[in-house]
Amino acid sequence: MRFGILGALRVIDGGREIAITAGRDRVVLAMLLLHPGEIVGADILVDAVWDEAPPVTARGQLQTCVSRLRRMLPAGVILTDPAGYGIRLDDDDLDAVVFTRLVGQARRVAEAETARKSLREALALWRGPALVGLDSRAVRQRAAVLDERYAVAVEDWADLELGGGDDRNLVAELTGLVERFPLRERLRAQLMLSLERAGRQAEALAEFRRARDLLQMELGVDPGPALREAHRRILAGDAPPEPAVAAAIRCLPRAVGDFTGHDGAVRRLIAAVGAGAADGPTVLVIDGMAGSGKTTLAVHVANRSAERHPDAQLFVDLQGHSENEPIQPAAALLTLLRQLGVAADRIPADLIERADLWHQQLSGLRAVVVLDNAASSAQLARLIPTSPGSLCLVTSRRRLVGLDGVHPESLPVLDEPAAVALLAKIVGDRVAAEPGAALEVVRRCGRLPLAIRLAGSRLAHRPRWRVADLLRRLGESALPELAAEDRTVASAFTLSYVQLAEREQRVFRLLGLHPGERFEPLAVAALTGLPLDDARDVLDGLVDVNLIEEPEPELYRLHDLLRQYAAALAGEFPAGDRAAAVAGLLDFQLHAIAASNPSSRREHLDRDLPLGRPDRPDLLAALADPGRHLERERPYLPAFVDAAFAADRPDFAWRIPRAAWWHLYTRGYVNEIDRLLRLGLETARNAGDQAAVATAANYLASSAYRLGREDEARALLEEAVRLRRDLGDHSGVSTAMNNLGAIYETEGRFVEMVELAAAQWALQSASFRNDRLNIAFRYNCDGVGNMRLGRLERAQQVFRIRLQMAIEMRETVGVANVFLHLAVVKRKLGGSVDIVRRMLAAALRLYRAEGHAVGESEVLAELALLCHAEGRPAAALDLLRQATSIVERIENRRYEAQYRSYQGRVLLASGEITGAGESYDHALRLTAVRYPYERATALAGKGSVRAAAGDPASARQLWAQALELFTRMGVPERLDVERRLEAGVT
Repeated sequence: MRFGILGALRVIDGGREIAITAGRDRVVLAMLLLHPGEIVGADILVDAVWDEAPPVTARGQLQTCVSRLRRMLPAGVILTDPAGYGIRLDDDDLDAVVFTRLVGQARRVAEAETARKSLREALALWRGPALVGLDSRAVRQRAAVLDERYAVAVEDWADLELGGGDDRNLVAELTGLVERFPLRERLRAQLMLSLERAGRQAEALAEFRRARDLLQMELGVDPGPALREAHRRILAGDAPPEPAVAAAIRCLPRAVGDFTGHDGAVRRLIAAVGAGAADGPTVLVIDGMAGSGKTTLAVHVANRSAERHPDAQLFVDLQGHSENEPIQPAAALLTLLRQLGVAADRIPADLIERADLWHQQLSGLRAVVVLDNAASSAQLARLIPTSPGSLCLVTSRRRLVGLDGVHPESLPVLDEPAAVALLAKIVGDRVAAEPGAALEVVRRCGRLPLAIRLAGSRLAHRPRWRVADLLRRLGESALPELAAEDRTVASAFTLSYVQLAEREQRVFRLLGLHPGERFEPLAVAALTGLPLDDARDVLDGLVDVNLIEEPEPELYRLHDLLRQYAAALAGEFPAGDRAAAVAGLLDFQLHAIAASNPSSRREHLDRDLPLGRPDRPDLLAALADPGRHLERERPYLPAFVDAAFAADRPDFAWRIPRAAWWHLYTRGYVNEIDRLLRLGLETARNAGDQAAVATAANYLASSAYRLGREDEARALLEEAVRLRRDLGDHSGVSTAMNNLGAIYETEGRFVEMVELAAAQWALQSASFRNDRLNIAFRYNCDGVGNMRLGRLERAQQVFRIRLQMAIEMRETVGVANVFLHLAVVKRKLGGSVDIVRRMLAAALRLYRAEGHAVGESEVLAELALLCHAEGRPAAALDLLRQATSIVERIENRRYEAQYRSYQGRVLLASGEITGAGESYDHALRLTAVRYPYERATALAGKGSVRAAAGDPASARQLWAQALELFTRMGVPERLDVERRLEAGVT
């Protein structure tokens, strides 16, 4: 087994490469390989995988990663220790270890040729930067150490090569290495000396100038002793002196002293300047929304590039977005030529002749030209320099897609640390004294530099104010407060808005009414009444002028302050028009969300939610994937409900959550159901709509049930039954009664489950004889109740009928559910393990395909019990950790308690008494006030732990408690506990 980290992560087993594809697994393996011979703490690995922002289930997910690695690697390679994990390696298994050994050998031997050979062998192991492609911060920090060792080894090797006098291929190799490590002065000096030896003194001196410029540009320092000494030696060989530099023309505006942030943009732009252009100017185009700091950034980069372009630094404001008309190209050329010192009487009036003179004047100059606030590509056509060696920086609020051969840089808002740093530079120590308030201030400012500067200016000029005082002034809508003298953020936005065409202005204003933070073209078409293609065109246009963003293809958003600005503009519409626009959007969302329900669920959806014809059938026809659409819109469902009230359409407040229920429930978004349908139920009650109350109560009961509030769930379902009976809705009555069966299961009332199913059969009327979904639910209730009571043959018979129904109805989750239950029954009947495993595998595929979180966890737990029966405790525990992780995420305490008891069972059988006791204790805490079956299971298991620990008295006490609960429920598990009590042992 061979591992490679000197380049991309690589695992080779017997000449065959093993693909480690999961990103988290790759990070974990990389961290272990970066610490050979060590145990890496679990906390360190968690931080490496999640960059110090781990989820609550991080430990369990880490264990899953390690388990997957164990399956892919030979046995015994991954080590487990109470402190963490490690990896077992032989001397030659890891390329980094071999590299270190060879470099050490080279430094210990006295003979140069042997040392040179060892270093060449060591350097040949490298396939690229260490662990390239892994962006974990912890991995990159450790990999950077390896990269540094590589660079030092390169320099040691180059010294040996220079000392050996064999320079024929050295220049080419060193040139490539200098490009890779441009700031390493020792390496640069070695290249200069090799060039000198090759008779290329001018190139050696030019290399020194490039190094000097780069060091000053990137680090603000002069060359160190190694470079200066190499330069001195070359000059001593009568190299021609460097040409004198004429005084520069400096017309750049004053750079701000508190420039902060946009580090990535600065690096990219400086790199583009350094790369240059072979046969023309370097043109950098910076676009961004109003107030994003485009001009500040351009001036900063221009100043950083001044020494590379020492002859002239020019600037002109093209006023593309201002209160005045954009400057005509002829006027801009006049300004630029005058900055170059051209006399007014020498400047032609004709535009073409003036442009020719401009290009002639720039010819041969190393100049930087800033063309600020451009309106369009056409405005720039004759202004951009044409001569090599020139640098041109263009800023615009518009994306200038008409310019070819340029380096574009779209400027986002600042990240939070940079935004706070900018505020601190403006305000001073008060920011550090109130970090929480400062962070909230920059958030209210949308992390927009202009907004932060205006807010900070108000605070800087009020020394008695605390940051919290400014925060209170900003309030929830900060836009009106972001002003200083005649500068406001709103006025900056207005300059962009007024240049839009009328249709674009109308759409932008209506976007201020959209409830969600993000929006798709379909939603915008519904909101605005536009055809879909027209909506797409308008959105593309708004992106081009940086009034909206497109973070993902066909998914758009407004900056927070622009949202406030658009909402203020939307207030200019008549109230009726605003309400109609929002109602159009909500109607589309209702029908789109309803379309995400599987066909097997449409029967009850249509019963609960008569939808009628959609306002925009064309948009629904264009909806490719309703489920994906709903998942995108899911975070904004509460905002849709709020918008329904604002538009005086409260019916949407319960209709939209009902339509989304199946998607939310199967994927474990139980808290969202609870919040949405609680409001929906209140709305239905206020409206006096009894059918709506019954619907909302029935589906709100599902979240109350999942969240452990069984009493509330039962009361809601009983209310739904009563209302449905009053309305003569037999199907609705049956649905609510079947849901009561689920409550009975949670409460351990298995006999009543079966009786409820029997009562349902007796009450079935012709009016809903064909209600297949309710009939299917009834079989579920009947089958699960009998299975729990140990009537396995009856349960198997019922589940087979239910399976046939689910297949006929194409009810994917129903099929998965029956496969799971049939597998449990067959396992308990002693059926074929292979058949049981195939059923569970089929159920797992179906549950995962539907995103059914609880079902997936149940199958994983059943597979764990199979592994336990086969004597594979490690595999069983891994599956149980996965199952537990799922139910922890969705806060399903009942299933978590069950899986914790399963863990206790496996650990106890493996002799891990302490771990088993902790697992059972955890289950008991989760079942302190409810879940009698799960509590009895945990009590029985804890009793076995006490017996194994030599405490028979405690064991008997716990078993007696378990027996009382099992007997009350009438389940066969009581027999096993009775045997333990009689025998007095586990």
